[in-house]
Amino acid sequence: QVQLVESGGGLVQAGGSLRLSCVASGRTFNNFAMVGWFRQAPGKEREFVAAISWSGRIITYVDSVKGRFTISRDNDKNTMSLQMNSLKPEDTAVYSCAAQYYLRTSYRRWEDYDAWGRGAQVTVSS
Repeated sequence: QVQLVESGGGLVQAGGSLRLSCVASGRTFNNFAMVGWFRQAPGKEREFVAAISWSGRIITYVDSVKGRFTISRDNDKNTMSLQMNSLKPEDTAVYSCAAQYYLRTSYRRWEDYDAWGRGAQVTVSS
């Protein structure tokens, strides 16, 4: 049973930074072809944020976070992170990590993944 657990969420003022981390148990990050982050704001649909392949050769972001967020993974340490800079109130959401066991052609949808974390709250005040 794979479990993904996020940490690092919290409350920050606009313009500030936060770093989210995701740790896996039951399966190592070396077994995840793709890992990603999603977010869901109150009253809104879940949104893809970023994804990174096992080797790091594929990295992709939603346009609204490009230049501000950086996704990374450390397969040896069994973790992945999302560095979020220049945060805006519209970044407020529950952020969840997700893991894809086998590389697929699609990785921007929640259902493209095989395991998901419960999420961490990120709140950006204006």
